[in-house]
Amino acid sequence: MDVELQARNVELTDRVRDYVDKKMGKLERYLQDIRATRVDLRHGVTRSQGEVYTAQMTAFVDKQILRSEEMHPDLMAAIDLASDKLHRQIKRYKDRRVERWQDHSKPVPLFEPPEDETEDEPRIMRRKRFEVYAMDEGEAIEQIELLGHDFFLYRDPDDGDIRLIYRRKGGGLGLIEPITA
Repeated sequence: MDVELQARNVELTDRVRDYVDKKMGKLERYLQDIRATRVDLRHGVTRSQGEVYTAQMTAFVDKQILRSEEMHPDLMAAIDLASDKLHRQIKRYKDRRVERWQDHSKPVPLFEPPEDETEDEPRIMRRKRFEVYAMDEGEAIEQIELLGHDFFLYRDPDDGDIRLIYRRKGGGLGLIEPITA
């Protein structure tokens, strides 16, 4: 498995590299489909916790992305916590995958249309580019839950349209489907 290790304000010693490789190697035992992993280590100061290390781990599995992020005053403890969290996500991912193949009777939930919200001065603060995979609504719901993000962009396999699933402020999920004008 390919492990990409990046650090900001953290000295990457051989001990830290070996520790990260050991932790990420254990994840491959639980799920062999991992194509690549990325580990970001940062050191910074927060108001609530003071000086902390942040360990963010991302695993790219087939068409899924599993991600965990943890903060702790000790670097090794932050790596342990993030690794444990990623391990739980892998377990949940495998359970859902097995469940999906065994039980096809679960209904796909219906979504409400999104509410209109406008900003006074919209500004693009950051641009990201990523691959958009074809998946159904159920798989997109799994992705938004596994990643812990507020939204997820995917391509519908039936008509090829781009769709956006997002978390609503009042709870639940919303789905934005484009209509050609």
